[in-house]
Order: sequence, then structure tokens, then C-alpha cells
Amino acid sequence: MNDRYSTSHIPEDQYEPGSNGLVLRNKLGISDPEEMGIAETAALWRVQEKLIEETAVDQSFTAHDIREMHRQWLDGIYSWAGIYRQVNISKGGFQFAMAYAIPFLMDALEREQLQKYTPCAFENIDDVAQALAEAHVELMLIHPFREGNGRIGRLLATLMALQAGLPVLDFGDLDGSRREEYFAAVQAGMDTNYQPMKRLFKKIIETSLKTSRQF
Repeated sequence: MNDRYSTSHIPEDQYEPGSNGLVLRNKLGISDPEEMGIAETAALWRVQEKLIEETAVDQSFTAHDIREMHRQWLDGIYSWAGIYRQVNISKGGFQFAMAYAIPFLMDALEREQLQKYTPCAFENIDDVAQALAEAHVELMLIHPFREGNGRIGRLLATLMALQAGLPVLDFGDLDGSRREEYFAAVQAGMDTNYQPMKRLFKKIIETSLKTSRQF
């Protein structure tokens, strides 16, 4: 599956000069994809640590909270941090939600999955995995931001898991052997089939618990 995003009706000046269309225009003037990856990752670690400290176990997440997570993460890098995308995007031929529908779909996500599953106070791992799977799949299908949707989805899942008394989630497998399985699980959600993603989250939880016991 192609890792590059294809977009429609995007002005060329959204890309950083000299980046060959690989790096979006940014506040730091970074044109090298590897350097941008390092900057984004460092900023994400900082905001994750901050949100872990701030998130209450009885907090119900909202669409606004998700926008705020994105803003806090990327505000020092992109001018559109925390703002819903205005362009249509696809990946590997798979079309995400149309840009005009994002505010309505995010409101629906809040009314349905977020109100149903947060605070994520479930004691049974199977119930936690179901909650994480539904919220994650629906957020990924919407893909509300121009960049960083997957990482915001992981951050939300991590905060929900912490509410359930679990350790910080280890998503290492999704970047390796289970990458294609993950994309297939997201697409299965088009038919409200959350079982493939639920299986993945159960494995992620198991791995995270094993990792946490080593320290």
C-alpha cells in the first residue's frame, strides 16, 4: 500500500520549497522528510507526557479534545494544527471522509463512540479492546486532519487505556509486521466490522502489559 497521501485541489504552496512535494509547508522551514519526522515525533512525545499527567480517569473525551490534542502537538510546526482539513485525501486508493462532512462526522463520533466508551472504565480487557477499536476505526475513517491522524488516534487510544488502568500502549507491531493487517482493519470498519481492529488492540494490550512488567 502506498504510504504517500494523494490530495485534490491543494495549492502547491502547501508544500515546503525544496522538499519535492514530500514535506508540507511548515513554520520551521524544514524541507527534509527525515528531519520533519524527528521534529514531529519529539513534539508528540512532549504532548503525550503532558496529556498523561492532565487527563482524568473520569474524563469523557469530545471532538474538541481531539482537536486540542492535535493543536498542542503540531502548533509549533504547522499553521493548521487543530483545524479540520479543508481538502479531500486518499491513501492507497482508499478515500477518507469528504472534507465538508468532517464537522458532522466528528460530532457523530462524539455522540456515539466517545460518549459510549469514555471515560474508559472497563475492567475486562475484551471490553477495553472493543472500546479502543470502535473509537479508533471511526476516527481513522474520518481522518479529520491534513496530517497526523494515525498518531492522534494512537494518542487517544493510549489515554483511554490509561483510564482503564492499563500501561502506555506499545504500538510497535503496527509499524512492522502488522502494518497491512492494520490498514485492512480500518477499511473493515466501513461496514461497522470492528472485530479485526479489536483483535489487533487485544494483541497491543497484551504486548504492552508484558513490556510494562519488565520494568
